[in-house]
Amino acid sequence: MFTKAIVRKPAHTFANGITEANLGKPDYKIALKQHEAYCEALAKCGLELTILEANPEFPDSCFVEDTAVVTKDFGVIARPGNIKRQGEEIEIKKVLEPLLPLYSITEPGTLDGGDVMQADNKFIIGLSNRTNLTGSRQLKEILEKHNYDVTVIPICNILHFKTGVNYLGENNLLLQEGICSLNELSSYNHIIIEQDEFYAANCLRVNDYVLVPKGFPKTKSNVEKLGYKIIELELSEFQKMDGGLSCLSLRF
Repeated sequence: MFTKAIVRKPAHTFANGITEANLGKPDYKIALKQHEAYCEALAKCGLELTILEANPEFPDSCFVEDTAVVTKDFGVIARPGNIKRQGEEIEIKKVLEPLLPLYSITEPGTLDGGDVMQADNKFIIGLSNRTNLTGSRQLKEILEKHNYDVTVIPICNILHFKTGVNYLGENNLLLQEGICSLNELSSYNHIIIEQDEFYAANCLRVNDYVLVPKGFPKTKSNVEKLGYKIIELELSEFQKMDGGLSCLSLRF
């Protein structure tokens, strides 16, 4: 069960962030409204929110998940793999310091939180263009000290591991059709996301609910069939910037 979450409001520079989506420029005012609805959903799930003010210096900084990996007992400050985002983690560290014991990923390691998925007592780390082998090994060592099982797998054709793979609980795994590294994921019940709904692979389980991006009826139906309560959220402006439901918060 999560009890807390950290979020950051989108900045007026949001449209200047990093994206390969080719979906056009995001509308800042709409992004703010969608972010407010996201925060309301987390509160409905029972989380106490720390809402950070926007940081125009870092257009991508509303995607706070990439700055750290957090559990209820400790946190690991990440080292973003894109140099334009290095520095976002500094304020997150200050916010987390009073709340949790902290470790840090150090140079030459790079690690984005979006490449790290927790499935019960196991963590899976995806090697991507943002998370390198050194960073993954540093995180693996920290997690194993705390008695977590850790698997490191290469990924391809997706930005972050959780762009294409997300754990819902009860051994249920959402994953994009055709994704790499299926052998390491073979023990889970696979809910396959077809190509026309790939974005919806990034659903987010928060306590008694699963947050699902709006506009993906097949994924919504498949999640509902598993017995989960659904909260649908419109994320069109964040999709334009390669961001999804998990990206927008740190939950612990």
